[in-house]
Amino acid sequence: MINTNIKIEDLNKFSQNSMGAHIGIEFTEINKDFLCCKMPVDHRTKQPYGVLHGGASVTLAEELGSTAANLCLKSKDQYCVGLDINANHVRSVKNGTIFGKAKPIHLGKKTQIWEIKITDEEGELVCISRLTMAVLDK
Repeated sequence: MINTNIKIEDLNKFSQNSMGAHIGIEFTEINKDFLCCKMPVDHRTKQPYGVLHGGASVTLAEELGSTAANLCLKSKDQYCVGLDINANHVRSVKNGTIFGKAKPIHLGKKTQIWEIKITDEEGELVCISRLTMAVLDK
């Protein structure tokens, strides 16, 4: 379960000097069962062909899933880092905003697995990703 004692504003402030903030990722909703964010499709996130760059989608998935994973830890003596990520790019997006939603599949003592679905403004699936996190001791 995701710790909902943290505020969205605090998540956004915490990541303000990170890659995610550089490309416009903004956390929008926190729930015990999921974490959501949004990201613009603009000059920072498009490939030269004018559509959303797959790497931007993967960055969104990693930022969202990693943050959610760390919010699930019961001990302040642990932290999570990405171990593996895959992504299937289903639909292209030329403009607007995309939305990510991370849900846990497995929350173990040493690993976590997260599913991240990225959708467009019409709710259509753009990318689906699976992120495996390693749970490490500080």
